[in-house]
Amino acid sequence: MTTPEENPRRERAAALLAIALCLIAIGMSAELPIWLGIAIYTEQALALILGCALGILYVGLGRGPVGPILAAVSVTASAVLAWRYPELASDFYGLRFEAMAFGLVLLPLLIEGVRRRTGFGLVAVTLVFIVYALIADLVPGTLRGRAMDFVGLFSFLTVDNMALFGLPLNISALVVVAFVLFGQLLLRAGGSDWFTDLATSMMGRSRGGSAKIAVMASALFGSISGSAVSNVASTGVITIPLMKKSGFDARSAGAFEAVASTGGQLMPPIMGAAAFLMAELLNTSYGEIILAALIPAFLFYVAVLIQADFESAKRGIAPVPRDQIKPIGQVLRQGWHFILPFAVLIVALFEFNLSASEAALLAVIVLFVLGRFFDYEGRRLKLRDLVPALAETGKTSVEIVLVGAVAGLIIGILENTGLSFGLTFLLVKIGAGSLAPLLVLTAIICIILGMGMPTTGIYLLVAVLAVPPLVELGVEPIAAHMFVLYFGLMSMISPPVAIAAFTAAAISGARPMDTAMTSMRLGWAAFIVPFLFIKSPALLMQGDWIHILLDTTTAVAGIWLVSAALMGWLRKPLGPVARLVAITAGAALLIPPGGEGLWIAVNGAGFAAGAALVIIEFRKARNAAS
Repeated sequence: MTTPEENPRRERAAALLAIALCLIAIGMSAELPIWLGIAIYTEQALALILGCALGILYVGLGRGPVGPILAAVSVTASAVLAWRYPELASDFYGLRFEAMAFGLVLLPLLIEGVRRRTGFGLVAVTLVFIVYALIADLVPGTLRGRAMDFVGLFSFLTVDNMALFGLPLNISALVVVAFVLFGQLLLRAGGSDWFTDLATSMMGRSRGGSAKIAVMASALFGSISGSAVSNVASTGVITIPLMKKSGFDARSAGAFEAVASTGGQLMPPIMGAAAFLMAELLNTSYGEIILAALIPAFLFYVAVLIQADFESAKRGIAPVPRDQIKPIGQVLRQGWHFILPFAVLIVALFEFNLSASEAALLAVIVLFVLGRFFDYEGRRLKLRDLVPALAETGKTSVEIVLVGAVAGLIIGILENTGLSFGLTFLLVKIGAGSLAPLLVLTAIICIILGMGMPTTGIYLLVAVLAVPPLVELGVEPIAAHMFVLYFGLMSMISPPVAIAAFTAAAISGARPMDTAMTSMRLGWAAFIVPFLFIKSPALLMQGDWIHILLDTTTAVAGIWLVSAALMGWLRKPLGPVARLVAITAGAALLIPPGGEGLWIAVNGAGFAAGAALVIIEFRKARNAAS
């Protein structure tokens, strides 16, 4: 049993480890060892960061001494591994039994930590890969690979920079942590309140303005939060009660917030840090990723805003009272200093070609300096805010670090056993006759693998497993990466683990599963748009402007008609026949023409049917009104 005095001690220990994790990550991102003339392997810093993450996780585990003991073992083993790493790396075969010993201590602690944070799904996948690595030569058929002995496997997974200390952990620790710190400081400076006020000024005067405020605020703040769940928790406490007060039921209020917060992870310029991970994996520029993400994110939020408008019309929900809406000029004058860090971030990335981590740290410095001198609604950054911000950043990063480490293990096994080639070959065979079955299977796999994980973890895992077969079948690499990111994130609102929807339900007071099902209906566009940009690279800003504008315009029109059919409303309630016409015409318009004669004809038919329906329904509404 723990005494009351022990709980504060554990909290202080967790805070110290979190600050250490954050400082090590920031120091490496800023290349501090180089500035100080200290020779250090990146893997040594990663080992220390991993040890801190495991220590934070275990230090508060249950009652009694078990948690602190596991935390002490994690931190000690990681520190010793960091100290011994140069010798282990230079004489791997001679010291492989020592490397295996480190693996036998750290890998079980890592896997158990992931189980406690994300559930058993990712752990099961990891264990299957580890078992496969030991018996790969016994697996029949296409998936047969090169087996590894026990000593070789655990020493390789622990020390090799293509495994535990590979690219996923490197990016998670040295890039994402800087953006988490940026989000924490923005939150403490009143940034979420400013985003909400800005959204209120822009959307509050239209019908159902409360739902549109939630959509806009969550889109703005969600891009930097790195987690749909934390986005729901931070903005939802304001927007969900506002929606309920204006007339939305608890289920719809929670669903709008969950969908908008999930979409924030797809929203440029930061995309919950996924944009920087994608740029690293694709070995391309950050600018190209942002351009590719613009139109899909626009289509997603157009669909949500249209449904918010139709839902408001159905329920007769009025705009937000004028006395609750600040003039947009006032909001911009009071919070102009929040814009500057984002401008610095973009200029540093595009104009000065700084790395993502360096640009993020520069934005952090600008935000902190401005936040010290300018306030928003009485909230101003103080020096004493820095320590809790560092501590909260470290704690928030635990899950990201652990998932990145596990993703590295899976990548290492895939590459070392040859399983990556076998899986690619098998999935390519599935899609040999038609790409559609492979896309559907990939979408389902991504939703299952993404359950309960943060944005960066979802993307790293599904990109490793699901992208190569799509590329092999001719899908553009950037389209394949966007496809798996979208469907990985849809796990946030898809039962049975719809964690963003469940978090919103806890705030709204609705039933969790009802909120999840409504979230899927409101977020339907995110399940369709990825298939569209697979067929039409123009929706990813690939190609000439004529095709980009044409495909985007037809997609918007299609989304409007399908949303009208799903909501059963245009200018007034739609009957069964009108809803059938609307969804058929909308589906026809959603198919990207791509310059092909047949699909252009389908688009034309959809446009004609949709236009006829709109004219008829608007005339009926006008006649009824007169």
